[in-house]
Amino acid sequence: MRTAIITDSNSGIFEQEARQLGIYTVPMPVILDGETYFEGTTLTHTEFFGRLKQKAQASTSQPAPADVIRVWEQAFSDGYDEIVYIPLSSGLSASCQTAISLAEEEPFAGRVFVVNNQRISVTMKLSVYEAKHLANERKTGAEIRDYLEQTKFDSTIYIMVDTLEYLKKGGRITPAAAAIGSLLRLKPVLQIQGEKLDAYAKARTAKQAREIMLDAILSDLNDRFGDPQAKGCVLSLAYTRDLEQAEVMRDMVQERFPDKKICIDPLSLVVACHTGPGAVGITATKSLLEEL
Repeated sequence: MRTAIITDSNSGIFEQEARQLGIYTVPMPVILDGETYFEGTTLTHTEFFGRLKQKAQASTSQPAPADVIRVWEQAFSDGYDEIVYIPLSSGLSASCQTAISLAEEEPFAGRVFVVNNQRISVTMKLSVYEAKHLANERKTGAEIRDYLEQTKFDSTIYIMVDTLEYLKKGGRITPAAAAIGSLLRLKPVLQIQGEKLDAYAKARTAKQAREIMLDAILSDLNDRFGDPQAKGCVLSLAYTRDLEQAEVMRDMVQERFPDKKICIDPLSLVVACHTGPGAVGITATKSLLEEL
C-alpha cells in the first residue's frame, strides 16, 4: 500500500521542496487588486510584499475544487493507492471542509483521507513531515490522519506584528483601536492555539514583544507540554519580509536552547495578509521527529 502525502502552500512547502520530499502541494490563491495569483508559483513572497508597499488590496481564497482534484488524480496516476491530504486549518479557511466533501465522493471515497489538524505555516509543515515519515513506515492513510488529528493541539504559536494596518483591514481590530495603537507605537503579540488567531499581549517595543513571546513559549513548554527543555518538541520561527528580525528572535531562542536546531521559514501569505510585513512568529510543537 503506497500512501501519497499532499498539502497546500500554507505549509510553506512549494513545488521544488515538495519534489525533494516526494510529496505534492496545492498552490493557494492570492488576490491582489482583483487579480488572482498562486503562492509559490505565479507569485513570490518578495513580489507580494512589493505589491503591498504599492498599496495593493490583498486577500486570499481557498483553491478551486478542480485544482485540488487535479493534484489528487496526479498522485493516483503516479501509482499511489491512497492519499493523505493536509490542508489549512478549518478555523482559518473553508478549504478543509471543501476537501472533506470532495473526499466523500467517488472515486475518492475510502482512498483520500483529509486531515483537519488545525495547523498553519511551520506547524502545518511539521505535520506534513510527520505524515511523510509515517507513510515511509507503511502506516495507512487512516492511521496517519488519526495520528495528526489526535495531536492537533500539541502546538503553540505567538506572532509579533510590526504594524496594525493589516489587522484593521482584516477586521481583527477597530479603526479607533488601530489609530490609538499606531499613535502609541504598540507592537501587538498574537497567538494561534488551534484554529483561531487571537490577541495575546501588547508591547511598547519589538524587544519587549520578543521577550513576551519567548516567555510564553517557555510557559507552554513547561505547563502545557511538560517538556521545559523541549526535548520532545520542535522549535521554529516564521516571519514576513524581515529576515533580520527573525534572526534576532532565533538567537534569543538559541541561547535558551543551545542544543536545538531552530528553523526559520516565511509565514504563509494567508497569515501575511492579516499581519503585513515585519511580523515574526515563534512556535513549539510536540513531535515524533527531532527537527524539521
